[in-house]
This record gives sequence, structure tokens and C-alpha cells, in this order.
Amino acid sequence: MATIFTRILDGDLPGEHVWRDDRCGVFLALGPLQPGHALVVPVAEVDHWLDLEPDLVAHLFGVAQVIGQAQMSAFSPARIGLIVAGLEVPHAHLHVIPIRHEADLDFANADRSAGPDDLVAPAAAIREALRAAGRPEVAGG
Repeated sequence: MATIFTRILDGDLPGEHVWRDDRCGVFLALGPLQPGHALVVPVAEVDHWLDLEPDLVAHLFGVAQVIGQAQMSAFSPARIGLIVAGLEVPHAHLHVIPIRHEADLDFANADRSAGPDDLVAPAAAIREALRAAGRPEVAGG
């Protein structure tokens, strides 16, 4: 059975997509730690990031860097945080999060009340920054 992330990537479940290429997709996290919190998810359903092929790891981190640059442009945070946790869904993924303080990286502070409508504006801001950077991989919106 497909993971929830595969179902989002395939469009079977809704998501605010901002990037898509042949190897991964990026969409905003439900229950974001901060506005603009994005997940970089490989198309391949691999549970643990340590089991990903090295070239795919390099690709995912490269995409995370591009997304982080777009987040810096869109939200002007102090930093962009990157977390590889992997406990919540059995499908490898990178959390790319605009932050102002280290506490912004605490999953206990996730906004569980955020709904799909709360993700629309941050996703649009990231897409706009990606388009301004000339990225053809922009997805959604």
C-alpha cells in the first residue's frame, strides 16, 4: 500500500505542492512548525534516509537547498532549518523550515490547528520565489 506521502505526490490526497521533478516532490507540511515548513519527499518509497541511493540523497539535499533559498526570499527568517527525523511517516523526507530561533525546530510546537487554507499563502510565496529564481520545477498553484 502506498504511503501517505506517495498519495500526496500522486495527487490522490490534497497537498500544497511547490516543486516536482522526476525524483522528488515538495509540499507544505500539515501541522507546520513555522509558516512555509516544507517536506522534500523522494518519489521512491524508501523508509529510512540511510537506505537511499547516494545520488538521490545528493539530489534531495540540493532541492532542499533551493527550497530553503526560496523560503529565505519569501519569509526573511533568521535561518532555514533542516531536519531528517523520519519517525512520523515510513517514507524518507527532509523538513525544510524557516526559523527565527532554535525552539522553532521543536515538533512539540507544531501548529496542529493549521488547515489546508493556512498553507495556501505560504505555498504561493515559495512558488513565487522559485519562479523569480527561474526554476521550472515549480508545482501547484
